[in-house]
Amino acid sequence: MTRTVTVLGATGVIGQLTLEIIRLHRDKFSVFALTARSASENLAANCCEFQPHYAVVENETERRNLQARLSGTELRTEIVAGEEALLDVCRATGDHFVVAGISGSGGLKPLYESVVAGATVLIANKEPVVMLGALLGRTAKQSGAIILPVDSEHNAIFQCAKSAKTGGYHTFEPIEGLRRILLTGTGGPFRDYPIEQLGEVVWQQAVAHPVWNMGHKISVDSATMMNKGLEIIEARWLFDTPAEQVEVLVHPQGVVHSMVEYLDGSVLAQLALPDMRVSIASALFWPGSRDSGASYIDFFSLPKLEFAPPDMQRFPCLQLAQNVAKTDNSAAIVLNCANEVAVEAFLKSRIRFTEIAEIVSRCLDSTDDEMIEDVAQVEELDKMVRNMSTGFIKSRN
Repeated sequence: MTRTVTVLGATGVIGQLTLEIIRLHRDKFSVFALTARSASENLAANCCEFQPHYAVVENETERRNLQARLSGTELRTEIVAGEEALLDVCRATGDHFVVAGISGSGGLKPLYESVVAGATVLIANKEPVVMLGALLGRTAKQSGAIILPVDSEHNAIFQCAKSAKTGGYHTFEPIEGLRRILLTGTGGPFRDYPIEQLGEVVWQQAVAHPVWNMGHKISVDSATMMNKGLEIIEARWLFDTPAEQVEVLVHPQGVVHSMVEYLDGSVLAQLALPDMRVSIASALFWPGSRDSGASYIDFFSLPKLEFAPPDMQRFPCLQLAQNVAKTDNSAAIVLNCANEVAVEAFLKSRIRFTEIAEIVSRCLDSTDDEMIEDVAQVEELDKMVRNMSTGFIKSRN
């Protein structure tokens, strides 16, 4: 059976790796839509190669640019622009696989509309699950959408999960017999860096991840271990698990991607070399398995696998997120939004590395926890916190 795929964020790391896998298995997939902010040469080449029904870019200028790049070709792709065009494409994905690779909170509405449409949604970024929480699960159950995690840690948990009731497992259900979820993380580039010198590191150091090749924002989140904090919140919702049952282990080698411990004392772990193609292929071919293009583990050449608890003095962002994970309401939105703004400011050399946690903490202290009922409320709070955190950054001196 051929699976129809839409790739949201087609020119990003996740999008390009997804297309690599589709390229390996051309007989298994057809491409419905590719979306990107700009009409890059990369997007134009992918349109020529995969012949999607739609290509979606951010605005009219980029639409004209993409048309110009594709002039003279026999391409039958319809090129559209703007948020509403993007959402219309997502609304048409009911029986498709949608790879949600748009980074940050900008991916929230496209992902949500794909879930409303009843698509099989492969979530590669943490932010929509963190911000929507239980609302995402309720919406999926109403529409019949299937949500598959692509983030390597949650994909690992998904692969290790089991259900005595059904013989299989779906997200937003409890894991039968669960004792603990063990999230692993490398600790990033500053795992052993002198704590007293962290205030002087620059963004170029923060994005130099020792194991993974990722975008700048998620690389900084790895350096602060905010990514693990967001993953605790994500795991809490995806696997219908109290935050107290989700623990973080620092695992520098990045080979064990996460583990599930059961009440009977057994622990199931998913191991793979650090390559996002493994988890993308796992979701694209779910519930089966095919070649991802990644290398296989040579167990005789593996380094010693190490595990340690995280140092909360070194990683205050992780502590903030752990506290937020125990709430049911809007604090996670505040945490995520303030972090996005602070990381962007750090990447522009406007604040110090250590000020990321300070900005997030101030925003959390300045907002009340409240119930979240719909996407409009999420967007309103997101906008308010962006303004607040930007104000804190401007006034810090």
